[in-house]
Amino acid sequence: MTAIALTIAGSDSGGGAGIQADLKTFSARGVYGASVITALTAQNTKGVQGIHDVPPDFVAAQIDSVLSDLKVGAVKIGMLSKPAVIEAVAAGVARHGMTKVVLDPVMVAASGDKLLSDDAIDTLRTVLLPRAVVVTPNLPEAAALLDEGVAENEDAMRAQGERILALGPKAVLIKGGHASGPESVDLLVEEHGVTRLSAARVATRNTHGTGCTLSSAIAAELAKGASLADAVREAKAYLSAALAAADTLEIGSGHGPVHHFHAFW
Repeated sequence: MTAIALTIAGSDSGGGAGIQADLKTFSARGVYGASVITALTAQNTKGVQGIHDVPPDFVAAQIDSVLSDLKVGAVKIGMLSKPAVIEAVAAGVARHGMTKVVLDPVMVAASGDKLLSDDAIDTLRTVLLPRAVVVTPNLPEAAALLDEGVAENEDAMRAQGERILALGPKAVLIKGGHASGPESVDLLVEEHGVTRLSAARVATRNTHGTGCTLSSAIAAELAKGASLADAVREAKAYLSAALAAADTLEIGSGHGPVHHFHAFW
């Protein structure tokens, strides 16, 4: 059986994040990728110049088209900028009985451009978080979900992860990429405990699409049948290698992409 993963996210015209990063990641991890586009962005390595939202009913139509035909093993959800789109996605996931849902709560691009409206955060928190097998916020996103300050150490990261867990997802992967120090530490917070995952911090400006890449790599591994803990470990190792190879690419003049195909090119 061919492993299939579905990404529900926005399109990045520059190719480094969003749907494009997800499909590249699925392919690199040996998984067939399908897509549901929630928004179009005019975007490059320097920033986001415009966002055009896809109507909620057409987002729902895409979900039904894919899930009524393809045997999807896992779903990654990324950029959802409006409450009505969030509700359409949550309803679609529920309608088709999808349980392996990886939610990347995309709020701000690497360039600093805002991708999620303020009124959508509460809808994301209450409608979609409870449907996720894992939610993957970075430090600013975790703070925004809880309406708190950004965690400044691992104890604070763990505490915020536990509070997000109480909102309903099965697990929380709180990512420390925005922190400082020689290690990049992520914490996988589950009901039965916390797993610390660390990797050497990579010094590169080419970090565009890191969150998309990590969450879609987790979804790819889940689609292949891996446990959540193993999927997260494999995904973090893949992203670390993609970051380490990022400077071998020469893409754009801003925050360039990670190297999704570092093992092949």
